[in-house]
Amino acid sequence: MRIDMSYGSGGKQTTSLINEIFMKHFTNEVLNKLEDSAVLTVKNRIAFTTDSFVVTPMFFQGGDIGKVAVCGTVNDLLMMGAIPKYLTAGFIIEEGASFEDLERIAFSMSEAAKEAGVFIVAGDTKVIEGNGGIYINTSGIGEIEKEGISIAACKEGDVILLSGNLGEHHAAIMSHRMEIENDIRSDCAPLKELVTKLMEEEIDIHCMRDVTRGGLATVLNEVAAASSCQVLLEEKALPISQKVKGFCDILGLDPLYMANEGKLIAVVAKEDAEKALQIMRNSKYGENTALIGNIRSGSKVILNTIYNGSRIVDVLYGEGLPRIC
Repeated sequence: MRIDMSYGSGGKQTTSLINEIFMKHFTNEVLNKLEDSAVLTVKNRIAFTTDSFVVTPMFFQGGDIGKVAVCGTVNDLLMMGAIPKYLTAGFIIEEGASFEDLERIAFSMSEAAKEAGVFIVAGDTKVIEGNGGIYINTSGIGEIEKEGISIAACKEGDVILLSGNLGEHHAAIMSHRMEIENDIRSDCAPLKELVTKLMEEEIDIHCMRDVTRGGLATVLNEVAAASSCQVLLEEKALPISQKVKGFCDILGLDPLYMANEGKLIAVVAKEDAEKALQIMRNSKYGENTALIGNIRSGSKVILNTIYNGSRIVDVLYGEGLPRIC
């Protein structure tokens, strides 16, 4: 069954679309009131973020556009030391999209939201002319649990922890597009457990950032610029699975510029490095966490290579991979 323009008319078909798919999967006491706005209660200062998701293909090994839309916004809130509480979800649906795909996406969002402990409390749908595509915007509110976490707060001597293998989401999407058969799965995941444990154990976290578009290289350049520091990376310490490494070797890709959807860097005080490393490795999505470098005085991102040389690592230029998240 396909969605046509009548489902965006605001009439009976729109109501059936909302009730049969979105209310079915997103039900909660705030959303169920179907008011013009969600009325929310928060106790602390909040973090607020928004992001739009245009993934092609919509379904891939390890996830789909719905899971990415929830995890991406949840993780952005966590990176500011906030515990995610509420999300909104806006859908742009092209005429010809199937009910089955939309319901599969809504179910996936519901499962990811449950894992992250957030409620989808408001939403919107628009149906437009097109070829069956589905695009999602999610906005999120989280309560600040730990103040002062910022990409501008890194200090000389801090260490950099990366929560797992690079490039898995990028490789999974690209494999699907190029019809390359392998078992590389997207790492798309909500990182609430990992971040919450770091905060509960009072790790001296100065900065967190999820490694998404632009890859680790771009994220670390943003850190270096905002904190007026130099980032020194050790190539031999970078966690990269053999499957992704082989994929990169064949296609000439650099894992430093490949996107993830379930990895973060945590810049912490040197004194807490070992404790933070163990906490992250014992978390559901952090078993391959590695200490990959440190913060020094200076500028730019420098990589000590496995050949005992060094090179500057710049930001991503141009198009890495269109419509990846």
